[in-house]
Amino acid sequence: MRKTLIPVTIALLMAAAPAFAANEYFVVQHPSSKTCSVSKTKPDGKASIMVGKTSYKTAAEANAAMKAAPECKKK
Repeated sequence: MRKTLIPVTIALLMAAAPAFAANEYFVVQHPSSKTCSVSKTKPDGKASIMVGKTSYKTAAEANAAMKAAPECKKK
């Protein structure tokens, strides 16, 4: 019983690991329009460019960073 319980437990934990992963938010700038937005996906560098060098744990943190970023200031 114990020999099968350990591998099954490990398999269940590995399958559930993505659910435990924290959400990430990124501040991105669109090169053509120069507008910024908050995205849940990491930018690819072509369709959108990452502003700054970090990701944020909440959308509120990302919005605050977007408002503070010089690249995202309206001219």
